[in-house]
Amino acid sequence: MAVGRLLAAEPELSRTELSRRVCRTLGWRSANGRLREMSCRVTLNRLGRDGRIALPASRCRIAVPRHRRRGRAGERLPKTVFGPLAELGGLELVRVSAADAALSAEWRELTARHHYLGSGPLCGRQLRYVIRSERFGSVGTLAFTSAALHLAARDAWIGWDDEGRRRHLEQVVCNARFLILPWFCVGNLASKVLSLCPSRVRDDWRETYGVEVLLLETFVNPRRFKGTCYLAAGWNAVGQTAGRGRQDRDRRFAAGRKRVLLLPLRKECREVLCATPPKPPTPVYYKEDGGPGWEQVEFGAADLGDARRNRRLAELAAAFFQKPTAGIPEACGTVAAARAAYRLLKHEKTEMRKILAPHYEATAGRVAVDGGVVLAVQDTTFLNYSAHPATEDLGPIGSTETGPVGIVLHDTMAFTPEGTPLGLVDIQCWVRDPEEFGLSEFRKDLPTEEKESAKWLDSYAAASRLQRRVPQARVVSVGDREADFYELFERAGADPGGAGLLVRAVHNRTLLDECLGLKDWIATRPVAAVVDVRIPRRGANPARTAAMELRYGTVMLLPSKGPKGRPGVQMQVVHIVEQTPRKADDPVEWFLLTTCPVENPEQAHETVQWYTRRWGIEVFHRVLKSGCRIEDRQLSTETRLENCLAIDLVVAWRVFHLTMLGRELPDLPCTACLDEVEWKVLCKHHTGTVPAKPPSMRQAVIWIGRLGGYMARPKDYLPGAVCMWRGLITLQAMAAGWRLAMNLRMPEGP
Repeated sequence: MAVGRLLAAEPELSRTELSRRVCRTLGWRSANGRLREMSCRVTLNRLGRDGRIALPASRCRIAVPRHRRRGRAGERLPKTVFGPLAELGGLELVRVSAADAALSAEWRELTARHHYLGSGPLCGRQLRYVIRSERFGSVGTLAFTSAALHLAARDAWIGWDDEGRRRHLEQVVCNARFLILPWFCVGNLASKVLSLCPSRVRDDWRETYGVEVLLLETFVNPRRFKGTCYLAAGWNAVGQTAGRGRQDRDRRFAAGRKRVLLLPLRKECREVLCATPPKPPTPVYYKEDGGPGWEQVEFGAADLGDARRNRRLAELAAAFFQKPTAGIPEACGTVAAARAAYRLLKHEKTEMRKILAPHYEATAGRVAVDGGVVLAVQDTTFLNYSAHPATEDLGPIGSTETGPVGIVLHDTMAFTPEGTPLGLVDIQCWVRDPEEFGLSEFRKDLPTEEKESAKWLDSYAAASRLQRRVPQARVVSVGDREADFYELFERAGADPGGAGLLVRAVHNRTLLDECLGLKDWIATRPVAAVVDVRIPRRGANPARTAAMELRYGTVMLLPSKGPKGRPGVQMQVVHIVEQTPRKADDPVEWFLLTTCPVENPEQAHETVQWYTRRWGIEVFHRVLKSGCRIEDRQLSTETRLENCLAIDLVVAWRVFHLTMLGRELPDLPCTACLDEVEWKVLCKHHTGTVPAKPPSMRQAVIWIGRLGGYMARPKDYLPGAVCMWRGLITLQAMAAGWRLAMNLRMPEGP
């Protein structure tokens, strides 16, 4: 709507009606649904001052009374009140409304006469209160207003950036006035009044403006006050102001520095104030021809503080993939490249989280394209570096104090229901403290956040973040028996918008309104169906398909410890047991707990199939250790090992990804993963000719597997990860030889 055209059509329009029209047209309303007339009027006045619009003349002038800021010299004050706080009787905060002229006048008079800043003007949204005593009437005044737009100490304490401040500033409220009348000399009176404020202000602000208050702020002039009453009421001193007031546009700093005090109204207020809507990921498609190389997709957007380090990261990842089992000098090829790699890994700006950040983003992009169900499988593995005693800062990973040392790795990977890995979602890496070895019996009394069990909560949080970023997908966090603890179920139950949860139960948990435990109760349920479940190979036992009896139901789990009165968590339980086990004393039996709906045998069977994909992450660990030989890396510190591990994790994922891609998308052109030289060399080696059209992904995977020892017999499954990484090493060597031969024939380049 053009304001100028509206004024030309209706020249008699007043400024008030104009602001209302603009608000209605633009839908400019506050959270409680009211028109934001004052904000609109301020904007219109600014446009009028800048000459961009011609506003109608103001029809009335509001006389702003000038209130005295201090009492007159020699003025007699009421008799001083001494004694304990109980002498005042009950204290009450009486809200001052514009409709109550008498109370409003009383507030202005008391504040103007006895507060050193006077009664106003107060800026923005505001609440005013008169503090009343049951025995003595008014004992003081309070005022709360909109927060300061910019406040360095507060913003640093919250962790705000410009976007976070813009979105959540209205959830911070300033205590602009606090007055205890000077004739009340009662101990603890001020801190008692401040203790009444949080709940009252939160409720009144929500009712008036429709906004939940999360943080209170105030300023204390150190030349006048110490702020003891605020500290006694639980406020926190976080720094000082710069000495400028709200109207100090000329930067004269005439207001003087004041202490900044904050009072959070919720335990997690900083997390909520910093929260921004999740940014939808950029879809990552499988390229059919051309496009950037895989290393650019997975590492190209890394930010290591320097463009040269960013390029070196992508080059190092490509070198690791060409020779996944080689050491760093061999993979780099030259002394100069190896030295550059070591400099990159030890640089202070190189961090594991920064290296993996672009890969996490690419994973979210593949999830966005794939849609449907995505299984965020999490598991723990241990990296043993005992063979390299020169590496510093490692910790114990065995059951004895003098046992192996290394790093604990807890990773989360996104899988499709068919088993194709879409990429890493979360990586947690830490070193155990040798001084805490043998103290596991004391960890039972610690909160979950201070134990290693927190890894499951952090992984679930990462899966929930992915779910919010990609709402078109259905993310389910999958864990093994170690993840069977109540706090994880409680976290998943309290987050209906987060990821689903699927865990294999190990404990016979207590149920609400049931005399039997979880396992005993589900065993009494009738068999809903008999289903076939693929059991993977374990040790000397080959993979097989077993007939399973299927049962399911809904239960309410109760906590086994903790404070009484904690509510239970509703979960779906799915139970399968082998009908005819190979050994009578060793049947396959699973108890699965999930937050996903299980209302019929088909959904229960689907849940079982999801859990069978958990073994994919164990295959990934085998690729990481045996294929990429991460435990053979020799670096001087644990931090450098973590940086190298971040690259190897993505390389291992790519090997695993290629292995599974030929099974799920067999007709996809192999150019989605191989460049032109690689697929042409592969065709030439196996067929003796180079076709005009690249082969399918399935055919390319078979040929690569044959280079690594896959026999390709008619009844054989497609090659596994071991044959694939061996074949990829050979293929990369063949492609390098082809490029070298072409350069020798054509010095100016092929």
